[in-house]
Amino acid sequence: MTAYIDPSRANFDAFKALPRDEPIHMLNLLRYRELAAYPEGHEHHGKGWTGRRAYEEYGKTSGPTFRRTGGKIVWRGAFQTMVTGPDDMRWDDGFVAQYPNSGAFFQMLKDPDYQRAVANRTAALADSRLMRFKPREGGEGFG
Repeated sequence: MTAYIDPSRANFDAFKALPRDEPIHMLNLLRYRELAAYPEGHEHHGKGWTGRRAYEEYGKTSGPTFRRTGGKIVWRGAFQTMVTGPDDMRWDDGFVAQYPNSGAFFQMLKDPDYQRAVANRTAALADSRLMRFKPREGGEGFG
């Protein structure tokens, strides 16, 4: 099974080609490493942190930049079981992050504090998915 931690060039180019002046929701699906994989020389290397603990550190260190650019978490959940999809596919956590627009997302990615925080995310994750959605109104039906 192929693991995904960072976007491919083609996927990121497709993301950048979409409208930049509308709110976006980013669905994040996360599977943590049993033990975080920090590179030698990193301040957290050798601490024995779990992937979940490293991701918590990512949240702590990236949070100020995320909030400063207008981001907020609009939904968060813990995975329980696959209902439709591959039986061997599982996630540990999922959440939806909302940004005022993709420009805010790009601003976050370029921020030096955020870029330092990303080492925690990379060390934490065994696999992930990140999908952009255009928010729409909810309702009582499925359509």
